[in-house]
Amino acid sequence: MGRNAALPDGYDRFRATGDTTPDDTGCGVLHVDMDAFFAAVELRTRPELADRPVVVAGAGPRSVVLSANYPARRYGVRSAMPVGAARRLCPQAVYLPPTRGLYSEVSRGVLAIFRELTPLVEPLSLDEAFLDVSGALRRLGTTPAGVGALIRRRVAAEHGITCSVGVASVKFVAKLASGMAKPDGMLVVPAARTLEFLHPLPVSALWGVGRKTEENLRRHGLDTIADVARTPLERLRRALGTALGEHLHALAHGRDERPVVPDSEEKSLGAERTFDVDQHDRAFLNRELLRLSERVAASLRAKGLRGRTVSIKVRFADFRTITRARTLFAATDVARDIHGTAVALLDEAAPTAAVRLIGVRVEGLSGEDEGEQLSFDAPAGSGGAPRWREAEVAADVARSKFGAAAVRPASLLSPDEG
Repeated sequence: MGRNAALPDGYDRFRATGDTTPDDTGCGVLHVDMDAFFAAVELRTRPELADRPVVVAGAGPRSVVLSANYPARRYGVRSAMPVGAARRLCPQAVYLPPTRGLYSEVSRGVLAIFRELTPLVEPLSLDEAFLDVSGALRRLGTTPAGVGALIRRRVAAEHGITCSVGVASVKFVAKLASGMAKPDGMLVVPAARTLEFLHPLPVSALWGVGRKTEENLRRHGLDTIADVARTPLERLRRALGTALGEHLHALAHGRDERPVVPDSEEKSLGAERTFDVDQHDRAFLNRELLRLSERVAASLRAKGLRGRTVSIKVRFADFRTITRARTLFAATDVARDIHGTAVALLDEAAPTAAVRLIGVRVEGLSGEDEGEQLSFDAPAGSGGAPRWREAEVAADVARSKFGAAAVRPASLLSPDEG
């Protein structure tokens, strides 16, 4: 079963809107999928093409379609289709070459949003991921559908693209729901109504059913998921083999034991902010770099990590984005070090255009137990350089007891707090 721009008859009851959200109790699994990802990223700087068919593809004779926006899909253009076939279906489409490195950069930014909300994020590709938000709901003060709505708002505001979200009690159903919510929608499948959601769907919607398995199932008179659910397990084993028969039998009854498995090792930590109003003021941007550096350093210390490389990201009003990075003499988890490097990088980049987004990231992570590189040119005197880390650790303790606003750099105080 493919991804549908229109829901099957009767499935609007699962759509989450501003006025109505189905019961999401116990639905801690989200599947988030970007809409026409490569094409959407390219269209951020080509808004005049938004209503025209657009295809992202290479120019070679054997090139295939990497992405097609929804106007192009209405002509039958699909990802992985040969470009020649796409041109025959939609000769009036605008064909754009892929921009090297851009999609990975946007993907990292989107995943950073997910990981701010929950550590349980399982990326499947550049443009989709599973999230388990069950353990984050109390901290976030919301529901699974509330997290989904927050993700959709932030992805649109910070990256200029849309995504679709499926909310369910298990991974298989969440992924189905996100595909049916496309484009730019959210479906919530209440745990108690999982079979109501699944059973009318064709057997091709079952995870693991390809063309040959679908043909085999239909030869046995099994056209819908309900048909599979009603079939005795032993018959499915004989028809499909033991492993596949048991797998489809479980899915047809709404059972999927797979947990959300996050990346095993963090490679970087970062924070970024999209401004409500584009910013020119360098002093304001420097203060924002300090705020972000404080967040990143606190996260590093909380995880027992340090990093060697500091990078900044600057996105302008036209969505043009630059990144700059510098590797330090020694790994650090100190906001003062991170901020100083970030400001120097911003000075070197010398942006004059209005800034839409600014971010700070620390890479090359290692554990605190890997030792600290000492410098021979450290300031002389008892105690050496000021013990900024000790001061920041003390601030961490104060914030953990009295709240995030308990201790802040003076430059981040609002005027009425000074």
